[in-house]
Amino acid sequence: QVQLVESGGGLVQTGESLRLSCAASLRGMFSAYDMGWYRQAPGMQRDLVALIARNGGTSYADSVKGRFTISRDNVNRTIHLQMYSLKPEDTAIYYCHIGGTQYWGQGTQVTVSS
Repeated sequence: QVQLVESGGGLVQTGESLRLSCAASLRGMFSAYDMGWYRQAPGMQRDLVALIARNGGTSYADSVKGRFTISRDNVNRTIHLQMYSLKPEDTAIYYCHIGGTQYWGQGTQVTVSS
């Protein structure tokens, strides 16, 4: 059984913050996998937002660098995306992904009003 469950999305105003969470259930050690957050805006492709590797190294899309922080909790098998200074362009469905697999969460909606 493999499941990813995102939470924390919502409707906020420009400049506000949100913290997204993804709880993972999977075989093997959670710590063995790279994990990522992706987002998909209406009419757009699904793009990588942030990656956190098994060793904790991180990378970010240029559009969010300096505003978003990805983290992981290997004990609780969760990843988080702390989002500051949100902009309308951040509006999208945000998805959690297990690296090297076809497993995705159901997505959580983030809407930033202007």
